Amino acid sequence: MNTVSKDTLMDFIYAEVRMLDEGRYNDWLDLWLPDGHYWMPLDYKQTDPHHVTSLLYEDMFMLKLRVERLNGARTFSQKPKSRCHHVIQRPFVDKMDNETGCYVTNTAMHYVETRLDEQFLLALTATHELKLLDGALRIANKRVELLNSDAAFGNIQLLP
Repeated sequence: MNTVSKDTLMDFIYAEVRMLDEGRYNDWLDLWLPDGHYWMPLDYKQTDPHHVTSLLYEDMFMLKLRVERLNGARTFSQKPKSRCHHVIQRPFVDKMDNETGCYVTNTAMHYVETRLDEQFLLALTATHELKLLDGALRIANKRVELLNSDAAFGNIQLLP
């Protein structure tokens, strides 16, 4: 694949959230470039993940650690395991550069996470920076901007 269509980009986003909803975290990790970052800013419209506190800013090492914990048989805080569900709007394609293989999508969604009697809902916008590498789309960076990022949160176990 040398060129990517808008439908291909949108299908990628739908496939990613399905992997998360189904708990296929190793498959989800395979979508990432080794130098990618998952960023959840603390402040609405925050522009700097390095000099301003974020809810999370995870590189591949931290994402792998999170997935190992979620998949671990001895992770007693995850007995029973947390589950999630993403309800996403049709993704917007904000950048489409088939010459460089760089793409940016923007997706509004509602995210529900549940475990035992607890359930919480997050409204958010996810921005994906995608790159075409060896004929496959990969996540270079993902930014998840919570609508109420300035609220007090408990532990977010999974990944919106």
